[in-house]
Amino acid sequence: MKHEPNDDEFEETIGLDEDDAPELTEEALKRSIPAAQFFAERGLPMPGRPKSANPKVSVSLRLDREVVEGFKADGPGWQTRMNAALAESLRKARKSA
Repeated sequence: MKHEPNDDEFEETIGLDEDDAPELTEEALKRSIPAAQFFAERGLPMPGRPKSANPKVSVSLRLDREVVEGFKADGPGWQTRMNAALAESLRKARKSA
């Protein structure tokens, strides 16, 4: 479970009281622009991971314990390795069909 800092911890961590942030005025709000526009106007890439041309699909499925433990036993990246094994199996099945 993620720990959410309380007000005292927040101030201790960043060295500022959250109440020290400048107030957002109507004028500042009128001047604000979307982040994508801000970066594009400056010729800068958007921060963060770029959007994938082929994004993964989140699924929920039930697998045999030994299958999951077998992939996990090889360490981090087990889900990527499992995806690769399934993709390879699918390619082989399509070739033989």
